[in-house]
Amino acid sequence: MTDTTASESADALTRLEQEGEIAADYLEGLLDIADLDGDIDMDVEGDRAAVSIVSEGSGRDVQKLVGRDGEVLEALQELTRLAVHRETGDRSRLMLDVGGYRAKKREQLTELGSKAVQDARSSGESVKLPPMTPFERKVVHDAVKAEGLRSESEGEEPQRCVVVLP
Repeated sequence: MTDTTASESADALTRLEQEGEIAADYLEGLLDIADLDGDIDMDVEGDRAAVSIVSEGSGRDVQKLVGRDGEVLEALQELTRLAVHRETGDRSRLMLDVGGYRAKKREQLTELGSKAVQDARSSGESVKLPPMTPFERKVVHDAVKAEGLRSESEGEEPQRCVVVLP
């Protein structure tokens, strides 16, 4: 690795850590306002900051921040990205998780992608999955790619879905 590449990599890491800090401050303020108990974990995963709200006790309080099918979590993630953008002037690709919801969802979607790959291979036909959020589609695309097949998204939001190609 050249000095320039190492420097750019360190700069990117510092920028992502800064995004995480800004997001954590914003989310702590929100938890205080909502009178919810939770700790904030920050990390950098690949090329994006990852922030998680983890519960200290039973976790029922923070589960309110997930909502039905993750709708509240998606909205909270967008608000957090906007807070980061306001501070940095840069668009954020930050990922937010609450109470391990996204981690569990990622496992389920990876299994769904693997099953769709098996179905496409055995039938020789494309397999169309139900409509998904951008996060869900990305996880399925990654799972399909890892299994050696191709997939594409089709349709318009909110009915956009993944099609696994044989």
